[in-house]
Amino acid sequence: MVRKAENGADTIDRETSKRVSALAELWPFIRPYRVLAAAAVLALVLTAAVALVLPMAVRRVVDNFSVEDGTILDLYFLGAIGVAGLLAIGTGLRYALVSQLGERVVADIRKALFNRVIGLSPAFFERTMTGEILSRVTTDTTLILSVIGSSISIALRNALIFIGGLILMMFTSAKLTGMVLLLVPLVIVPILTLGRKLRKLSRENQDWIANSSGNASEALLNVQTVQAFTHEAVSRKTFGDVTEQSYHVARRRVTTRALMTVIVIFLVFTGIVGVLWIGARDVRAEGMTAGQLVQFVIYSVMVAGAVAALSEIWGELQRAAGATERLVELLQAEDEVKDPRNPVPLPRPVKGRIAFESVGFSYPTRRESPALNGLDLVIEPGETVALVGPSGAGKTTIIQMIQRFYDPETGQVTLDGVALNQMARQDFRKEIALVPQEPVIFAASAWDNIRFGRDGASNDEVQAAARTAAAHDFISALPQGYDTYLGERGVMLSGGQKQRIAIARAILRDAPVLLLDEATSALDAESERAVQTAVDALSKDRTTVIVAHRLATVKKADRIIVMDQGRIVAEGTHASLVAQDGLYARLAKLQFTDGAA
Repeated sequence: MVRKAENGADTIDRETSKRVSALAELWPFIRPYRVLAAAAVLALVLTAAVALVLPMAVRRVVDNFSVEDGTILDLYFLGAIGVAGLLAIGTGLRYALVSQLGERVVADIRKALFNRVIGLSPAFFERTMTGEILSRVTTDTTLILSVIGSSISIALRNALIFIGGLILMMFTSAKLTGMVLLLVPLVIVPILTLGRKLRKLSRENQDWIANSSGNASEALLNVQTVQAFTHEAVSRKTFGDVTEQSYHVARRRVTTRALMTVIVIFLVFTGIVGVLWIGARDVRAEGMTAGQLVQFVIYSVMVAGAVAALSEIWGELQRAAGATERLVELLQAEDEVKDPRNPVPLPRPVKGRIAFESVGFSYPTRRESPALNGLDLVIEPGETVALVGPSGAGKTTIIQMIQRFYDPETGQVTLDGVALNQMARQDFRKEIALVPQEPVIFAASAWDNIRFGRDGASNDEVQAAARTAAAHDFISALPQGYDTYLGERGVMLSGGQKQRIAIARAILRDAPVLLLDEATSALDAESERAVQTAVDALSKDRTTVIVAHRLATVKKADRIIVMDQGRIVAEGTHASLVAQDGLYARLAKLQFTDGAA
Protein backbone atom coordinates (compact mmCIF):
# COMPACT_ATOMS: atom_id res chain seq x y z
CA MET A 1 0.00 0.00 0.00
CA VAL A 2 1.31 3.46 -0.87
CA ARG A 3 0.93 6.70 1.02
CA LYS A 4 2.35 10.19 0.59
CA ALA A 5 5.16 11.22 2.89
CA GLU A 6 5.42 14.77 4.21
CA ASN A 7 7.85 15.62 1.41
CA GLY A 8 5.40 14.48 -1.24
CA ALA A 9 7.23 11.31 -2.17
CA ASP A 10 5.55 7.96 -2.19
CA THR A 11 6.56 5.57 0.55
CA ILE A 12 5.27 2.18 1.59
CA ASP A 13 2.60 2.33 4.26
CA ARG A 14 3.09 0.02 7.21
CA GLU A 15 0.93 -1.23 10.03
CA THR A 16 1.75 0.33 13.37
CA SER A 17 1.44 -2.92 15.33
CA LYS A 18 4.66 -4.50 16.44
CA ARG A 19 5.22 -7.91 18.02
CA VAL A 20 8.42 -8.99 19.71
CA SER A 21 7.75 -12.40 18.16
CA ALA A 22 8.70 -10.78 14.85
CA LEU A 23 12.32 -11.27 15.97
CA ALA A 24 11.81 -14.96 15.11
CA GLU A 25 12.14 -13.86 11.47
CA LEU A 26 15.88 -13.46 12.19
CA TRP A 27 16.29 -17.22 12.77
CA PRO A 28 17.08 -18.04 9.09
CA PHE A 29 20.07 -15.68 9.37
CA ILE A 30 21.16 -17.12 12.76
CA ARG A 31 20.70 -20.78 11.74
CA PRO A 32 24.02 -21.07 9.80
CA TYR A 33 25.83 -19.98 12.98
CA ARG A 34 23.83 -22.07 15.45
CA VAL A 35 27.04 -23.57 16.94
CA LEU A 36 28.26 -20.06 17.75
CA ALA A 37 24.79 -19.16 19.06
CA ALA A 38 24.70 -22.33 21.20
CA ALA A 39 28.13 -21.49 22.66
CA ALA A 40 26.92 -17.98 23.46
CA VAL A 41 23.77 -19.36 25.16
CA LEU A 42 25.87 -21.87 27.13
CA ALA A 43 28.19 -19.09 28.33
CA LEU A 44 25.13 -17.04 29.22
CA VAL A 45 23.55 -19.86 31.25
CA LEU A 46 26.82 -20.57 33.07
CA THR A 47 27.35 -16.92 34.01
CA ALA A 48 23.77 -16.69 35.26
CA ALA A 49 24.27 -19.85 37.33
CA VAL A 50 27.52 -18.53 38.78
CA ALA A 51 25.84 -15.21 39.62
CA LEU A 52 23.12 -17.11 41.49
CA VAL A 53 25.72 -19.06 43.48
CA LEU A 54 27.50 -15.91 44.68
CA PRO A 55 24.88 -14.96 47.36
CA MET A 56 25.24 -18.47 48.90
CA ALA A 57 28.97 -17.87 49.30
CA VAL A 58 28.24 -14.52 50.93
CA ARG A 59 25.77 -16.17 53.33
CA ARG A 60 28.45 -18.66 54.41
CA VAL A 61 30.86 -15.81 55.08
CA VAL A 62 28.33 -13.82 57.13
CA ASP A 63 27.14 -16.80 59.17
CA ASN A 64 30.74 -17.77 60.00
CA PHE A 65 31.96 -14.36 61.19
CA SER A 66 31.95 -15.64 64.76
CA VAL A 67 33.72 -19.01 64.26
CA GLU A 68 36.96 -19.47 66.20
CA ASP A 69 38.81 -21.20 63.35
CA GLY A 70 39.75 -18.40 60.94
CA THR A 71 40.88 -20.94 58.29
CA ILE A 72 37.28 -21.85 57.51
CA LEU A 73 36.39 -18.18 57.12
CA ASP A 74 39.38 -17.70 54.80
CA LEU A 75 38.22 -20.61 52.66
CA TYR A 76 34.77 -19.10 52.35
CA PHE A 77 36.31 -15.76 51.28
CA LEU A 78 38.54 -17.52 48.75
CA GLY A 79 35.52 -19.41 47.44
CA ALA A 80 33.60 -16.15 47.00
CA ILE A 81 36.55 -14.65 45.06
CA GLY A 82 36.73 -17.78 42.88
CA VAL A 83 33.02 -17.49 42.06
CA ALA A 84 33.52 -13.80 41.19
CA GLY A 85 36.43 -14.75 38.89
CA LEU A 86 34.31 -17.35 37.08
CA LEU A 87 31.56 -14.74 36.72
CA ALA A 88 33.99 -12.24 35.17
CA ILE A 89 35.46 -14.77 32.70
CA GLY A 90 32.05 -16.10 31.74
CA THR A 91 30.66 -12.60 31.19
CA GLY A 92 33.60 -11.65 28.95
CA LEU A 93 33.21 -14.87 26.96
CA ARG A 94 29.48 -14.29 26.58
CA TYR A 95 30.09 -10.73 25.34
CA ALA A 96 32.68 -11.88 22.79
CA LEU A 97 30.47 -14.65 21.42
CA VAL A 98 27.22 -12.70 21.13
CA SER A 99 28.99 -9.65 19.66
CA GLN A 100 30.62 -11.81 16.98
CA LEU A 101 27.27 -13.47 16.28
CA GLY A 102 25.54 -10.09 15.99
CA GLU A 103 28.13 -8.67 13.59
CA ARG A 104 28.03 -11.80 11.43
CA VAL A 105 24.23 -11.95 11.23
CA VAL A 106 23.84 -8.23 10.47
CA ALA A 107 26.49 -8.44 7.73
CA ASP A 108 24.50 -11.30 6.16
CA ILE A 109 21.23 -9.35 6.48
CA ARG A 110 22.76 -6.29 4.77
CA LYS A 111 24.07 -8.46 1.93
CA ALA A 112 20.69 -10.20 1.57
CA LEU A 113 18.90 -6.83 1.44
CA PHE A 114 21.24 -5.42 -1.19
CA ASN A 115 21.11 -8.63 -3.23
CA ARG A 116 17.31 -8.45 -3.17
CA VAL A 117 16.92 -4.75 -3.91
CA ILE A 118 19.51 -4.57 -6.72
CA GLY A 119 17.42 -7.03 -8.74
CA LEU A 120 14.02 -5.36 -8.28
CA SER A 121 12.44 -3.80 -11.35
CA PRO A 122 12.08 0.01 -11.77
CA ALA A 123 8.37 -0.28 -10.86
CA PHE A 124 9.38 -0.93 -7.25
CA PHE A 125 11.50 2.22 -7.13
CA GLU A 126 8.62 4.28 -8.46
CA ARG A 127 6.82 3.58 -5.18
CA THR A 128 9.70 3.50 -2.70
CA MET A 129 12.29 6.20 -2.10
CA THR A 130 15.93 5.14 -2.33
CA GLY A 131 16.65 7.00 0.92
CA GLU A 132 14.04 4.90 2.71
CA ILE A 133 15.69 1.70 1.48
CA LEU A 134 19.08 2.97 2.65
CA SER A 135 17.53 3.76 6.04
CA ARG A 136 16.46 0.15 6.36
CA VAL A 137 19.88 -1.13 5.34
CA THR A 138 21.65 1.15 7.85
CA THR A 139 19.42 2.32 10.72
CA ASP A 140 17.27 -0.80 11.01
CA THR A 141 20.18 -3.23 10.76
CA THR A 142 22.06 -1.22 13.41
CA LEU A 143 19.09 -1.75 15.75
CA ILE A 144 19.19 -5.48 15.06
CA LEU A 145 22.96 -5.52 15.69
CA SER A 146 22.33 -3.91 19.08
CA VAL A 147 19.69 -6.52 19.91
CA ILE A 148 21.56 -9.65 18.77
CA GLY A 149 24.92 -8.42 20.04
CA SER A 150 23.64 -7.21 23.39
CA SER A 151 19.96 -6.89 24.24
CA ILE A 152 18.83 -10.48 23.64
CA SER A 153 21.69 -11.95 25.66
CA ILE A 154 21.12 -9.45 28.48
CA ALA A 155 17.38 -10.20 28.37
CA LEU A 156 17.98 -13.97 28.55
CA ARG A 157 20.52 -13.55 31.34
CA ASN A 158 18.15 -11.39 33.37
CA ALA A 159 15.27 -13.78 32.71
CA LEU A 160 17.38 -16.66 34.07
CA ILE A 161 18.43 -14.61 37.08
CA PHE A 162 14.82 -13.58 37.66
CA ILE A 163 13.53 -17.17 37.58
CA GLY A 164 16.53 -18.70 39.41
CA GLY A 165 16.56 -15.87 41.96
CA LEU A 166 12.87 -16.37 42.76
CA ILE A 167 13.39 -20.11 43.26
CA LEU A 168 16.37 -19.60 45.55
CA MET A 169 14.50 -16.86 47.41
CA MET A 170 11.76 -19.43 48.06
CA PHE A 171 14.30 -21.86 49.52
CA THR A 172 15.82 -19.08 51.64
CA SER A 173 12.49 -17.78 53.03
CA ALA A 174 9.13 -18.89 51.67
CA LYS A 175 7.34 -16.28 53.78
CA LEU A 176 9.30 -13.31 52.43
CA THR A 177 9.20 -14.68 48.87
CA GLY A 178 5.41 -14.95 49.02
CA MET A 179 5.23 -11.29 49.95
CA VAL A 180 7.55 -10.38 47.06
CA LEU A 181 5.35 -12.30 44.59
CA LEU A 182 2.40 -10.12 45.58
CA LEU A 183 4.28 -7.24 43.93
CA VAL A 184 4.50 -8.98 40.52
CA PRO A 185 1.02 -7.97 39.24
CA LEU A 186 1.75 -4.35 40.21
CA VAL A 187 4.89 -4.46 38.05
CA ILE A 188 3.41 -6.31 35.07
CA VAL A 189 0.40 -4.02 34.61
CA PRO A 190 2.39 -0.86 33.68
CA ILE A 191 4.71 -2.93 31.46
CA LEU A 192 1.79 -4.29 29.46
CA THR A 193 -0.17 -1.03 29.39
CA LEU A 194 2.66 1.32 28.47
CA GLY A 195 4.32 -1.35 26.33
CA ARG A 196 1.51 -1.21 23.77
CA LYS A 197 1.92 2.54 23.40
CA LEU A 198 5.70 2.13 23.20
CA ARG A 199 5.38 -0.39 20.36
CA LYS A 200 3.30 2.01 18.28
CA LEU A 201 5.59 4.98 18.93
CA SER A 202 8.72 2.96 18.16
CA ARG A 203 7.40 1.88 14.76
CA GLU A 204 6.21 5.41 13.96
CA ASN A 205 9.61 6.80 14.96
CA GLN A 206 11.41 4.43 12.58
CA ASP A 207 9.08 5.40 9.74
CA TRP A 208 9.79 9.10 10.24
CA ILE A 209 13.54 8.44 10.35
CA ALA A 210 13.18 6.65 6.99
CA ASN A 211 11.22 9.59 5.57
CA SER A 212 13.88 11.99 6.81
CA SER A 213 16.65 9.95 5.16
CA GLY A 214 14.68 9.73 1.91
CA ASN A 215 14.08 13.48 1.86
CA ALA A 216 17.74 14.29 2.50
CA SER A 217 18.93 11.76 -0.09
CA GLU A 218 16.64 13.20 -2.77
CA ALA A 219 17.74 16.79 -2.12
CA LEU A 220 21.46 16.01 -1.94
CA LEU A 221 21.46 13.84 -5.06
CA ASN A 222 19.95 16.78 -6.94
CA VAL A 223 21.77 19.56 -5.12
CA GLN A 224 22.65 21.49 -8.30
CA THR A 225 19.01 21.66 -9.35
CA VAL A 226 18.02 22.71 -5.83
CA GLN A 227 20.57 25.52 -5.86
CA ALA A 228 19.89 26.55 -9.46
CA PHE A 229 16.23 27.20 -8.61
CA THR A 230 17.13 28.80 -5.24
CA HIS A 231 15.11 26.09 -3.56
CA GLU A 232 17.44 25.76 -0.56
CA ALA A 233 15.07 27.46 1.89
CA VAL A 234 12.12 25.27 0.89
CA SER A 235 14.29 22.13 0.98
CA ARG A 236 15.62 23.10 4.42
CA LYS A 237 12.08 23.68 5.69
CA THR A 238 10.80 20.38 4.25
CA PHE A 239 13.69 18.41 5.75
CA GLY A 240 13.37 20.34 9.01
CA ASP A 241 9.64 19.56 9.25
CA VAL A 242 10.18 15.84 8.66
CA THR A 243 13.11 15.72 11.10
CA GLU A 244 11.17 17.64 13.76
CA GLN A 245 8.25 15.24 13.37
CA SER A 246 10.69 12.36 13.88
CA TYR A 247 12.04 14.11 16.98
CA HIS A 248 8.57 14.69 18.48
CA VAL A 249 7.66 11.02 18.01
CA ALA A 250 11.02 9.99 19.49
CA ARG A 251 10.46 12.32 22.45
CA ARG A 252 7.06 10.73 23.13
CA ARG A 253 8.65 7.29 22.86
CA VAL A 254 11.47 8.22 25.26
CA THR A 255 9.02 9.82 27.72
CA THR A 256 6.78 6.74 27.68
CA ARG A 257 9.72 4.41 28.19
CA ALA A 258 11.12 6.61 31.00
CA LEU A 259 7.71 6.65 32.71
CA MET A 260 7.48 2.88 32.48
CA THR A 261 10.98 2.52 33.96
CA VAL A 262 10.21 4.93 36.83
CA ILE A 263 6.97 3.14 37.76
CA VAL A 264 8.48 -0.34 37.61
CA ILE A 265 11.65 0.47 39.55
CA PHE A 266 9.75 2.44 42.21
CA LEU A 267 7.23 -0.37 42.75
CA VAL A 268 9.92 -3.05 42.86
CA PHE A 269 12.29 -1.35 45.27
CA THR A 270 9.51 -0.01 47.51
CA GLY A 271 8.17 -3.52 47.82
CA ILE A 272 11.62 -4.93 48.56
CA VAL A 273 12.24 -2.36 51.30
CA GLY A 274 8.95 -3.38 52.92
CA VAL A 275 9.84 -7.06 52.69
CA LEU A 276 13.30 -6.43 54.19
CA TRP A 277 11.72 -4.57 57.07
CA ILE A 278 9.74 -7.70 57.91
CA GLY A 279 12.87 -9.85 57.39
CA ALA A 280 14.86 -7.72 59.82
CA ARG A 281 12.18 -8.25 62.45
CA ASP A 282 12.42 -12.05 61.84
CA VAL A 283 16.19 -11.95 62.43
CA ARG A 284 15.65 -10.10 65.71
CA ALA A 285 13.12 -12.78 66.66
CA GLU A 286 15.67 -15.46 65.57
CA GLY A 287 13.28 -16.74 62.88
CA MET A 288 16.17 -16.68 60.39
CA THR A 289 19.94 -16.08 60.48
CA ALA A 290 21.64 -12.86 59.46
CA GLY A 291 23.35 -14.77 56.62
CA GLN A 292 19.98 -15.96 55.32
CA LEU A 293 18.66 -12.40 55.37
CA VAL A 294 21.74 -11.11 53.53
CA GLN A 295 21.36 -13.94 51.00
CA PHE A 296 17.69 -13.07 50.57
CA VAL A 297 18.55 -9.37 50.23
CA ILE A 298 21.10 -10.09 47.50
CA TYR A 299 18.65 -12.33 45.64
CA SER A 300 15.96 -9.67 46.00
CA VAL A 301 18.26 -7.01 44.56
CA MET A 302 19.25 -9.35 41.72
CA VAL A 303 15.60 -10.14 40.93
CA ALA A 304 14.64 -6.46 41.15
CA GLY A 305 17.57 -5.52 38.92
CA ALA A 306 16.54 -8.23 36.46
CA VAL A 307 12.97 -6.88 36.34
CA ALA A 308 14.23 -3.32 35.82
CA ALA A 309 16.62 -4.46 33.08
CA LEU A 310 13.89 -6.49 31.37
CA SER A 311 11.51 -3.52 31.40
CA GLU A 312 14.20 -1.40 29.75
CA ILE A 313 15.28 -4.06 27.28
CA TRP A 314 11.64 -4.73 26.40
CA GLY A 315 11.54 -1.36 24.65
CA GLU A 316 14.74 -2.19 22.74
CA LEU A 317 13.33 -5.55 21.71
CA GLN A 318 10.15 -3.85 20.48
CA ARG A 319 12.13 -1.36 18.40
CA ALA A 320 14.19 -4.21 16.96
CA ALA A 321 11.00 -6.16 16.24
CA GLY A 322 9.73 -3.18 14.26
CA ALA A 323 13.03 -2.97 12.39
CA THR A 324 12.85 -6.70 11.68
CA GLU A 325 9.33 -6.33 10.27
CA ARG A 326 10.55 -3.56 7.95
CA LEU A 327 13.54 -5.60 6.77
CA VAL A 328 11.47 -8.73 6.20
CA GLU A 329 8.94 -6.58 4.34
CA LEU A 330 11.74 -5.47 2.00
CA LEU A 331 13.18 -8.98 1.62
CA GLN A 332 9.72 -10.29 0.74
CA ALA A 333 8.73 -7.36 -1.50
CA GLU A 334 6.75 -8.55 -4.48
CA ASP A 335 8.34 -7.64 -7.81
CA GLU A 336 6.07 -7.12 -10.78
CA VAL A 337 8.79 -8.43 -13.10
CA LYS A 338 9.91 -11.98 -12.25
CA ASP A 339 12.01 -14.60 -13.95
CA PRO A 340 10.12 -17.80 -14.83
CA ARG A 341 10.79 -20.90 -12.74
CA ASN A 342 11.95 -22.80 -15.82
CA PRO A 343 13.40 -20.15 -18.14
CA VAL A 344 13.75 -20.80 -21.85
CA PRO A 345 17.34 -20.24 -23.04
CA LEU A 346 17.89 -17.54 -25.65
CA PRO A 347 18.82 -19.21 -28.99
CA ARG A 348 22.48 -18.60 -29.83
CA PRO A 349 24.11 -17.14 -31.80
CA VAL A 350 21.78 -14.20 -31.15
CA LYS A 351 20.42 -12.64 -34.33
CA GLY A 352 18.71 -9.69 -32.69
CA ARG A 353 15.18 -9.81 -34.14
CA ILE A 354 12.90 -7.77 -31.88
CA ALA A 355 9.12 -7.91 -32.14
CA PHE A 356 6.35 -6.03 -30.31
CA GLU A 357 3.06 -7.90 -30.73
CA SER A 358 -0.04 -5.82 -29.83
CA VAL A 359 1.76 -4.42 -26.79
CA GLY A 360 -0.25 -2.28 -24.38
CA PHE A 361 1.40 -0.78 -21.31
CA SER A 362 0.88 1.89 -18.65
CA TYR A 363 3.40 2.86 -15.98
CA PRO A 364 2.36 1.69 -12.47
CA THR A 365 2.07 5.27 -11.20
CA ARG A 366 0.19 6.48 -14.29
CA ARG A 367 -2.32 3.77 -15.07
CA GLU A 368 -4.79 6.25 -16.55
CA SER A 369 -2.46 7.25 -19.44
CA PRO A 370 -1.19 4.38 -21.62
CA ALA A 371 2.46 4.68 -22.65
CA LEU A 372 2.02 2.10 -25.43
CA ASN A 373 -1.33 1.39 -27.06
CA GLY A 374 -1.61 -1.82 -29.08
CA LEU A 375 1.88 -1.42 -30.54
CA ASP A 376 2.96 -3.75 -33.37
CA LEU A 377 6.59 -3.39 -34.42
CA VAL A 378 9.18 -5.76 -35.89
CA ILE A 379 12.87 -4.84 -36.02
CA GLU A 380 14.83 -7.24 -38.20
CA PRO A 381 18.33 -8.52 -37.36
CA GLY A 382 21.00 -5.96 -38.24
CA GLU A 383 18.42 -3.23 -38.92
CA THR A 384 18.86 0.30 -37.58
CA VAL A 385 15.55 1.80 -36.52
CA ALA A 386 15.09 5.36 -35.31
CA LEU A 387 12.19 6.26 -33.02
CA VAL A 388 10.99 9.85 -33.26
CA GLY A 389 8.00 11.71 -31.90
CA PRO A 390 6.99 14.31 -29.33
CA SER A 391 7.75 13.89 -25.62
CA GLY A 392 5.58 11.21 -24.04
CA ALA A 393 5.04 9.40 -27.34
CA GLY A 394 6.46 6.14 -25.93
CA LYS A 395 9.95 6.12 -27.46
CA THR A 396 11.92 5.54 -24.25
CA THR A 397 9.24 3.09 -23.10
CA ILE A 398 10.12 0.89 -26.07
CA ILE A 399 13.78 0.93 -24.98
CA GLN A 400 12.74 -0.07 -21.44
CA MET A 401 10.42 -2.83 -22.67
CA ILE A 402 13.21 -4.35 -24.77
CA GLN A 403 15.25 -4.66 -21.57
CA ARG A 404 12.20 -5.99 -19.71
CA PHE A 405 12.29 -3.36 -17.01
CA TYR A 406 8.50 -3.63 -17.25
CA ASP A 407 6.13 -6.30 -18.55
CA PRO A 408 3.41 -5.40 -21.06
CA GLU A 409 -0.16 -5.51 -19.79
CA THR A 410 -1.30 -6.91 -23.13
CA GLY A 411 0.66 -8.57 -25.92
CA GLN A 412 4.30 -9.59 -25.71
CA VAL A 413 7.82 -8.56 -26.65
CA THR A 414 10.08 -11.19 -28.23
CA LEU A 415 13.79 -11.52 -29.00
CA ASP A 416 14.62 -13.98 -31.75
CA GLY A 417 11.11 -15.40 -31.44
CA VAL A 418 11.21 -16.05 -27.68
CA ALA A 419 9.04 -13.92 -25.38
CA LEU A 420 11.15 -11.95 -22.92
CA ASN A 421 9.02 -13.08 -19.96
CA GLN A 422 9.88 -16.71 -20.78
CA MET A 423 13.63 -16.10 -20.37
CA ALA A 424 15.87 -15.22 -17.43
CA ARG A 425 16.55 -11.49 -17.54
CA GLN A 426 20.29 -11.99 -17.01
CA ASP A 427 20.36 -14.29 -20.05
CA PHE A 428 19.06 -11.89 -22.69
CA ARG A 429 20.30 -8.63 -21.12
CA LYS A 430 23.85 -9.85 -21.68
CA GLU A 431 23.14 -9.47 -25.39
CA ILE A 432 22.04 -5.82 -25.10
CA ALA A 433 24.19 -2.67 -24.88
CA LEU A 434 22.60 0.57 -23.70
CA VAL A 435 23.53 4.23 -23.93
CA PRO A 436 20.93 6.03 -21.78
CA GLN A 437 19.68 9.58 -22.20
CA GLU A 438 21.21 10.52 -18.85
CA PRO A 439 24.60 8.75 -18.73
CA VAL A 440 25.44 7.13 -15.41
CA ILE A 441 28.98 7.65 -14.10
CA PHE A 442 29.99 5.72 -11.01
CA ALA A 443 32.26 6.97 -8.22
CA ALA A 444 35.24 5.05 -9.58
CA SER A 445 38.11 5.41 -12.06
CA ALA A 446 37.71 5.85 -15.81
CA TRP A 447 38.96 2.28 -16.20
CA ASP A 448 36.20 0.92 -13.99
CA ASN A 449 33.48 3.09 -15.53
CA ILE A 450 34.16 1.87 -19.07
CA ARG A 451 34.86 -1.71 -17.93
CA PHE A 452 31.35 -1.69 -16.41
CA GLY A 453 30.25 -2.64 -19.94
CA ARG A 454 32.15 -5.93 -19.85
CA ASP A 455 33.69 -7.11 -16.62
CA GLY A 456 37.13 -8.60 -17.15
CA ALA A 457 37.97 -6.61 -20.30
CA SER A 458 41.68 -5.83 -20.69
CA ASN A 459 43.12 -2.31 -20.48
CA ASP A 460 43.84 -2.39 -24.21
CA GLU A 461 40.19 -3.23 -24.95
CA VAL A 462 39.03 -0.42 -22.66
CA GLN A 463 41.32 2.09 -24.39
CA ALA A 464 40.21 0.88 -27.83
CA ALA A 465 36.56 1.44 -26.86
CA ALA A 466 37.41 4.90 -25.50
CA ARG A 467 39.19 5.84 -28.73
CA THR A 468 36.23 4.70 -30.80
CA ALA A 469 33.90 6.80 -28.62
CA ALA A 470 36.21 9.86 -28.94
CA ALA A 471 36.84 9.70 -25.18
CA HIS A 472 40.51 8.69 -25.09
CA ASP A 473 41.95 12.20 -25.47
CA PHE A 474 40.01 13.87 -22.66
CA ILE A 475 40.51 10.87 -20.36
CA SER A 476 44.29 10.96 -20.99
CA ALA A 477 44.25 14.68 -20.12
CA LEU A 478 42.77 14.01 -16.68
CA PRO A 479 45.18 14.32 -13.69
CA GLN A 480 45.82 10.56 -13.41
CA GLY A 481 44.56 9.60 -16.86
CA TYR A 482 42.45 6.44 -16.83
CA ASP A 483 43.17 6.02 -13.11
CA THR A 484 41.44 9.32 -12.29
CA TYR A 485 38.59 9.05 -9.81
CA LEU A 486 35.61 10.60 -11.62
CA GLY A 487 33.65 11.55 -8.48
CA GLU A 488 30.07 10.77 -7.48
CA ARG A 489 27.86 10.82 -10.61
CA GLY A 490 30.88 12.03 -12.62
CA VAL A 491 31.03 15.54 -11.15
CA MET A 492 34.48 16.05 -12.70
CA LEU A 493 33.14 15.59 -16.24
CA SER A 494 31.04 17.69 -18.59
CA GLY A 495 27.76 16.37 -20.00
CA GLY A 496 29.39 15.49 -23.31
CA GLN A 497 32.28 13.70 -21.61
CA LYS A 498 29.87 11.63 -19.53
CA GLN A 499 28.02 10.70 -22.72
CA ARG A 500 31.21 9.54 -24.42
CA ILE A 501 32.13 7.40 -21.38
CA ALA A 502 28.67 5.80 -21.64
CA ILE A 503 29.16 5.19 -25.37
CA ALA A 504 32.60 3.65 -24.76
CA ARG A 505 30.95 1.35 -22.20
CA ALA A 506 28.40 0.20 -24.82
CA ILE A 507 31.12 -0.27 -27.45
CA LEU A 508 33.11 -2.43 -25.03
CA ARG A 509 30.05 -4.62 -24.37
CA ASP A 510 30.01 -5.61 -28.06
CA ALA A 511 26.42 -6.90 -27.91
CA PRO A 512 24.23 -7.90 -30.90
CA VAL A 513 21.49 -5.46 -29.81
CA LEU A 514 22.33 -1.79 -29.34
CA LEU A 515 19.97 0.69 -27.69
CA LEU A 516 20.73 4.41 -28.01
CA ASP A 517 18.46 6.74 -26.06
CA GLU A 518 19.43 10.29 -27.16
CA ALA A 519 23.03 9.05 -27.19
CA THR A 520 24.49 12.16 -28.83
CA SER A 521 22.22 14.77 -27.22
CA ALA A 522 24.90 16.21 -24.93
CA LEU A 523 27.74 16.37 -27.48
CA ASP A 524 29.16 19.37 -29.28
CA ALA A 525 29.25 19.32 -33.08
CA GLU A 526 32.85 18.06 -33.33
CA SER A 527 32.39 15.31 -30.75
CA GLU A 528 29.05 14.35 -32.30
CA ARG A 529 30.68 13.75 -35.65
CA ALA A 530 33.37 11.58 -34.07
CA VAL A 531 30.84 9.63 -32.01
CA GLN A 532 28.43 9.36 -34.93
CA THR A 533 31.18 7.72 -36.97
CA ALA A 534 31.74 5.30 -34.07
CA VAL A 535 28.02 4.60 -33.76
CA ASP A 536 27.76 3.98 -37.51
CA ALA A 537 30.61 1.45 -37.31
CA LEU A 538 29.13 -0.08 -34.16
CA SER A 539 25.68 -0.39 -35.72
CA LYS A 540 26.88 -2.56 -38.58
CA ASP A 541 25.71 -6.16 -38.24
CA ARG A 542 23.80 -5.20 -35.08
CA THR A 543 20.16 -4.56 -34.37
CA THR A 544 20.13 -0.91 -33.37
CA VAL A 545 17.25 1.05 -31.86
CA ILE A 546 17.82 4.79 -31.68
CA VAL A 547 15.75 7.39 -29.87
CA ALA A 548 16.95 10.68 -31.32
CA HIS A 549 16.00 14.22 -32.17
CA ARG A 550 19.12 14.92 -34.20
CA LEU A 551 18.47 14.79 -37.90
CA ALA A 552 21.96 13.51 -38.72
CA THR A 553 21.32 10.41 -36.60
CA VAL A 554 17.81 9.84 -37.89
CA LYS A 555 18.74 10.23 -41.58
CA LYS A 556 21.12 7.27 -41.47
CA ALA A 557 18.56 4.86 -40.03
CA ASP A 558 17.27 2.08 -42.24
CA ARG A 559 13.78 2.91 -41.04
CA ILE A 560 12.21 5.73 -39.09
CA ILE A 561 9.26 5.01 -36.78
CA VAL A 562 7.14 8.05 -35.98
CA MET A 563 5.24 7.72 -32.69
CA ASP A 564 2.51 9.72 -31.00
CA GLN A 565 0.54 8.84 -27.83
CA GLY A 566 1.88 5.29 -27.68
CA ARG A 567 1.06 4.45 -31.32
CA ILE A 568 2.99 4.27 -34.57
CA VAL A 569 1.57 6.98 -36.83
CA ALA A 570 4.03 6.67 -39.72
CA GLU A 571 7.17 4.84 -40.79
CA GLY A 572 9.59 4.99 -43.67
CA THR A 573 12.78 6.70 -44.75
CA HIS A 574 13.61 10.32 -44.04
CA ALA A 575 12.82 11.42 -47.59
CA SER A 576 9.49 9.56 -47.79
CA LEU A 577 8.31 10.87 -44.42
CA VAL A 578 9.21 14.47 -45.22
CA ALA A 579 7.33 14.13 -48.51
CA GLN A 580 4.20 13.04 -46.61
CA ASP A 581 4.19 16.42 -44.83
CA GLY A 582 2.84 14.82 -41.64
CA LEU A 583 3.99 14.75 -38.02
CA TYR A 584 7.56 13.80 -38.96
CA ALA A 585 7.88 16.74 -41.32
CA ARG A 586 6.66 19.12 -38.61
CA LEU A 587 9.05 17.63 -36.04
CA ALA A 588 11.89 17.90 -38.53
CA LYS A 589 11.21 21.59 -39.04
CA LEU A 590 10.68 22.42 -35.36
CA GLN A 591 12.92 20.10 -33.33
CA PHE A 592 15.82 18.70 -35.30
CA THR A 593 19.02 20.54 -34.75
CA ASP A 594 19.80 21.41 -38.34
CA GLY A 595 16.17 21.93 -39.40
CA ALA A 596 14.36 20.26 -42.28
CA ALA A 597 13.41 22.58 -45.03
